[in-house]
Amino acid sequence: MPKEDNRTAREKYADIIDLPRPKSKHPPMSLTDRGAQFAPFAALTGFDNAIEDTAQENLKEMDNEKPLERGFFD
Repeated sequence: MPKEDNRTAREKYADIIDLPRPKSKHPPMSLTDRGAQFAPFAALTGFDNAIEDTAQENLKEMDNEKPLERGFFD
């Protein structure tokens, strides 16, 4: 069983806690580019339109079908 560590966070990380923040090798990203990383991702572009078109076609076909005889499911 691991030994319990009762030290505070400052004690645990005393060797690194006051070091300066590392400098990035890359230029800062624009806010637009940063926002795009969190935008909704549509892996199947146009899929919503295809579903809507199919639904409309099916509705039209259903409207053109003959009604069932009365008592079929009764």
